[in-house]
Amino acid sequence: MRIGLFGGTFDPPHQAHLAAALLALKRLKLDRVWWLVTPGNPLKNTGDLAPLPKRIAAARALTHHPRIDVTGLEAVIKTRYTYDTISWLLARCPGVRFVWIMGADNLRSFHRWQKWRKIAERVPIVVIDRLGPSLYAAASPAGNVLARVRIPEYVAAALPDRKAPVWAFLHGLKSPLSSTALRALRMRRSPRKPKSPKKSSSKKRGNKTQKRKTGAKARKRLAGKKRKT
Repeated sequence: MRIGLFGGTFDPPHQAHLAAALLALKRLKLDRVWWLVTPGNPLKNTGDLAPLPKRIAAARALTHHPRIDVTGLEAVIKTRYTYDTISWLLARCPGVRFVWIMGADNLRSFHRWQKWRKIAERVPIVVIDRLGPSLYAAASPAGNVLARVRIPEYVAAALPDRKAPVWAFLHGLKSPLSSTALRALRMRRSPRKPKSPKKSSSKKRGNKTQKRKTGAKARKRLAGKKRKT
């Protein structure tokens, strides 16, 4: 069994995610692709993330493919980092040949992942072309370190059968879609909570003016009484 592991927050999932999964499924001759919808990315601010069940439901509604399974596995097994998730799967699925699927933008920041070198030593990796990041992803710190174990794209179908560390770059997907950009757009469109009313400065000025008028009237009455006396 050859299974691709496609991890991410998927907030929101979009057509570029699906296209990447389908490209890996076809070019690597995978039996299945598992989407691992993570509770949160340790490298990013998760304060504005949609709830996990909502993201899982959206991913399932998007995929609708008999060989793509959407799961919240990391929330179930209580793992936070990719290395721990992969280790958990390898220990329980010894006969499965896993491949980690990532976009070119993730390769660019891969050196910041916890135990990224050990991830590369545990499973083969396929990097999917992205518009923009593909131009310099291979020249990233992780790309430079792993350059010696990169195989040509034309033999990528053999990637799941090879022993890690090994990786391949798949071209052909040039989508500008970005979950970060879509999430920012969602935040701008969402209604903001009304702020609690504050006393206006004009009202305060009006109170002060009223007090001055009242004081002036009282002084006039007092002066009139003194003249009569």
